Amino acid sequence: MAETPNRFFFILFLILGLQCAQFAKAQKVSTLDTIREFDPIKFKTVVMGGGLFYAGTLTGLSTIWYKDYENVGFHLFNDNNGWMQIDKFGHAYTSYIMGKGGYRSLLWAGVDRKKAIWYGGSYGFIFLTSVEIIDAHYAQWGFSVGDMLSNAFGSALLISQELLAGSQVITMKFSYHPTNLAQYRPELLGSGGIERIIKDYNGQTYWFSLNYRSLFKGHHAVPKWLSISGGYAAYGMLGGDDNPANFPTTQRYRRYFLSLDINFERIKTRSKMLNSMFFFLDLIKFPLPAIEFNEKGEVVFHPIYF
Repeated sequence: MAETPNRFFFILFLILGLQCAQFAKAQKVSTLDTIREFDPIKFKTVVMGGGLFYAGTLTGLSTIWYKDYENVGFHLFNDNNGWMQIDKFGHAYTSYIMGKGGYRSLLWAGVDRKKAIWYGGSYGFIFLTSVEIIDAHYAQWGFSVGDMLSNAFGSALLISQELLAGSQVITMKFSYHPTNLAQYRPELLGSGGIERIIKDYNGQTYWFSLNYRSLFKGHHAVPKWLSISGGYAAYGMLGGDDNPANFPTTQRYRRYFLSLDINFERIKTRSKMLNSMFFFLDLIKFPLPAIEFNEKGEVVFHPIYF
């Protein structure tokens, strides 16, 4: 994608809205020891909800979002160096959470587990591929192989774990904190509030949380919900590939984090409301102490990092 992540903000907003509306009814499912009877009504609800979101979003993008941009025909676009790859992590994360929601929804409807894994888990990749094909026809963007690989990675992370381990041993998560860089380019990095969460790549961190008990099953003294989390972020970015000369000079550098995390979906409860809440809480990294290693050679301890 080019230097305007506005459209991604629009898509993510719709994704979260769909998940809240469609998946909130679904209670937590144990993929290994729970067999659900197929429910045609629930299945129709899932298919119609997913179909309406897919068709409605693509139609909206085609008729509203792209209407002011020049259609130049299908072309490739190499943006692999942009935003120090933070946007690529965003693609993978979006594909992952959409696949997770699709998979859980099909399980809720009683679809065979393997079919739910493949069909539901691929939902994010299919949707984002369609967006990428539309991108490919406009001068502002283009078909990005890097984006496609990131989309595929997010779906593959979900699907492979369900097939091989029966659960998400490694969960992809997101966190954000405000930065003072967005004020210099609010049209690009957001003017405030939720807009900055999605558009200011300097404040985004993407995490891979490894559940400890899934790896070391015999360590019963460790809570089932405890995870070890590694994060990636970058800072100093006032543009995609480089910083414009007419803005304050900032050093662009990568940041790596090590922290603990909470896997909320491994907390046992009979409450459907709590289970639904835990599903959404598990999309973000829980604020906890973290150690940062960065390209400036610094090692920084953060008492609380989000």
